[in-house]
Amino acid sequence: MKSYTDLKQSKTLAKILPLESVDMNYWCGTQIRIGGHRTMDKDLDVPCWSLAALLNIIPQEIFDGEYIINITEGINNRWVITYDHNENRNHSYYGLSTSADNLVDACTDIIIKLKERNII
Repeated sequence: MKSYTDLKQSKTLAKILPLESVDMNYWCGTQIRIGGHRTMDKDLDVPCWSLAALLNIIPQEIFDGEYIINITEGINNRWVITYDHNENRNHSYYGLSTSADNLVDACTDIIIKLKERNII
């Protein structure tokens, strides 16, 4: 199971998320450093987010609780993230859903979509 953002995802998230959201992991060249023993060099290293850090970034609800997050493992073991209407679970927030083979990829994609819509 994928536990951390890959290098490409990390570079994308580093442009849109505060560095305080990183949980001390980073890419040093092409190797990941988990809870690194040295200080991350902002010019050489790329921050890396764990699944736990990504889940902490994603809001549990949006629009004052009108929509709440729904994370499920769907058909063919694909992870699905949607924001469902609080009162009518059959109604999801348009365009704010994603699916991926693993939860890290799904979380990364939903964070990018939330940022594009200025929700986070």
